[in-house]
Amino acid sequence: MIALMLQAAAPATPPPEATVTAPAPRLVQQSDALVALLRGSGDYDTLFAPSFRAAIPKAQFDKLTAQVITALGQPTRIERLDPKDPLHATLKIGFERGVMNAEIVIADAAPYQITGLLFKGAESSGPQAATIDGVIEQLATLPGTSAFALARLGNDAPKPSVSRAATTPIAIGSAFKLVILAELVRSIEAGERKWSDVVTLDGSALPAGGYAQQAKGTRIPFRELAERMISVSDNSATDILLFHLGRKKVEAMLPVVGFTDGAPRNVPFLGALELFKLKGVADGALGARYLAMPPGERRAFLDGPVRDTPIAAIPKALFQDGRPLRIAELEWFASPNDLVRALDWLRRHMDGPAGADLRAVLSKNPGLPDATRGWRYVGYKGGSEPGVLTMAFLLQGKDGNWYALAGGVNDPARGVDTLQFTGLIGRALELAAPR
Repeated sequence: MIALMLQAAAPATPPPEATVTAPAPRLVQQSDALVALLRGSGDYDTLFAPSFRAAIPKAQFDKLTAQVITALGQPTRIERLDPKDPLHATLKIGFERGVMNAEIVIADAAPYQITGLLFKGAESSGPQAATIDGVIEQLATLPGTSAFALARLGNDAPKPSVSRAATTPIAIGSAFKLVILAELVRSIEAGERKWSDVVTLDGSALPAGGYAQQAKGTRIPFRELAERMISVSDNSATDILLFHLGRKKVEAMLPVVGFTDGAPRNVPFLGALELFKLKGVADGALGARYLAMPPGERRAFLDGPVRDTPIAAIPKALFQDGRPLRIAELEWFASPNDLVRALDWLRRHMDGPAGADLRAVLSKNPGLPDATRGWRYVGYKGGSEPGVLTMAFLLQGKDGNWYALAGGVNDPARGVDTLQFTGLIGRALELAAPR
């Protein structure tokens, strides 16, 4: 399987599901028109509603869909359409080398334009690995450095099952947010905080996300911030939590949860906005100054010149060209074994005072469309930037046993092939599920 969470626009909330025995003609018509558009014919402005076009301009849509066509070839036809209600359906779109899973939502009045479209995973027509060892062999062929670990979790330390370079520290992108979540859980269990406690925004600058434009004085519960940080990787929620909980307290959790292989690059523990400034301001000059400093001086640099650098100094096109930027120096670092240990720490605290909400926060986004197939519980956090892609899963089998699976690729020369990598991880999840 090749899988890709490629969201052009989130499907609008449909009406309550009803029993639908046959596809509505308008759903079939618009789905066929979508295939025609992907082939290069048809009119984007006619097919998509104004709300969709405002969220995703045609140039951006073309760029996103080009990734799929590069991987799977030209689209051929709708192979399957399963209506959820008269305005909402799941699709299987045939391509020359595979099938793309998608969801489509259309307007309830003529001309029934598409209001929502989600490309959420593709199945390759090529040969699939028959074993997890086979998956690892295919991972090893990817450009750059790949690493992988699958372990059984129990009362003792994780027991490795299959691995590749499992102790190799690599850049992990937003998977660093697991450590912030762990510090929040620790503070709740210690009676210092509750999920329902609120953070009041003080007007500090925030990176892009759901809270970046919120007014000073806005009150947000910890539970909401944690859920958005993990489920949609909201960077504004992340920085709010990191600096409200305290950078040094989050750093203190690194060895507690088992992050050992990335030191000392993980301290000071960077916020998302800090990373963007270090990589982007003055073509990376701010980051070069940071890296040239002795480690003991970097914290003051973050709390002074980096904090005081305006967001406007970050190029709007940062990361847009797909070029990796100092991924071996300015990032968050962990090995697959580190991620396995961190997930195991979180699992062990799912029976504590923070447990019910912790389980819900970690499992809201399972990472891949079919990740829950074969598993009773799937917790997930991934991370990416050009040249970096990481996926980490906390899994409970239908036999009741617990596992953790983590993998990643770093390529300092080019962007990671998202379709191929996520497809291999999806196959590993399928093969690892207890029978």
